[in-house]
Amino acid sequence: MKAIIMTEVGEPNVLQLQDVPDPKIQSETEILVRLKAAGINPIDTKLRSRGTFYPDQMPSILGCDGAGIIEAVGSEVEKFQVGDAVYFCQGGLGEQSGNYAELIVVDEKFATLKPQSLSFIEAAASPLVLITAWEALYDRGRLQPGQKVLIHAGAGGVGHVAIQLAKLQGAEVATTVGSDENIDFVKQLGADFVINYKQTDFVENVLEWTQGEGVDLAFDTVGKEVFYQTVFAIKNYGDLVTILEPDPKFGTFKDARLKNLRISLELMLTPMLQSRMDDQLDQTKILQQCARLMDEGKLKIVVNQTFPLAEAAEAHQQLEAGGMKGKLVLTM
Repeated sequence: MKAIIMTEVGEPNVLQLQDVPDPKIQSETEILVRLKAAGINPIDTKLRSRGTFYPDQMPSILGCDGAGIIEAVGSEVEKFQVGDAVYFCQGGLGEQSGNYAELIVVDEKFATLKPQSLSFIEAAASPLVLITAWEALYDRGRLQPGQKVLIHAGAGGVGHVAIQLAKLQGAEVATTVGSDENIDFVKQLGADFVINYKQTDFVENVLEWTQGEGVDLAFDTVGKEVFYQTVFAIKNYGDLVTILEPDPKFGTFKDARLKNLRISLELMLTPMLQSRMDDQLDQTKILQQCARLMDEGKLKIVVNQTFPLAEAAEAHQQLEAGGMKGKLVLTM
């Protein structure tokens, strides 16, 4: 098969299209999937530029998100049959081969049927951002109907899903964007209040929107100084959830402590990294619930652009440039 091989740590040009042996089913519960598309996520660019979690197992095939058609099944597979269309978040962290390839083998436990209403491209763009936004808002943040939530970078991959999930929970949503052209986009997703953070102070805007009180929950997808600034946009005893590691170069937890905030960290890769089977199964259930919501027309994934598999390096360059809305996807 053809695959994008990460030959070494570095710039996007370390991603090279090569011919490699087809993967084989090794266990009775595994499925062989002919991939139609693979989602591209910021974790991919970080692993490429900083190194994978398993540096002794290079070269590597990146890509956590995939969607395709089952080509073969192990003798004890119960959920699927040959010809089924599936999507999943599995592999691509350096230990297991990822989805920047024509074929992948995954255990049936971690796959679910592709939403019927989605193309393979949309399905491949979905898993990591769906799980991240779901866990951050519903599990870490305990979002309740009627609460007010601030979602940073609402036009981005995780952000545009988070807006929709927050509205489905009955929350009022404020979000930040970096350009006026994204204002209509996030409003169409359901955002109630939109702030162009490049033109105005988002904390002042949020406090005005909440009559000086602050939001119940803030979801940080940006990190650095934004994480610490966001503290002042949250009400006392509120929640702040971040998908980035708070960097002490940009602040301290003093103000968060004075406001009695609950700080939560969200990394949806933990179950895969630690081989926590039960947690991975819970994430598969999230994908099943999201598939139902998407087929009911209540949730959607926006794909900004697609690239042929051979152009993975160009896709990484565009993702790292920032400022885009929705997701990027590789097609096979």
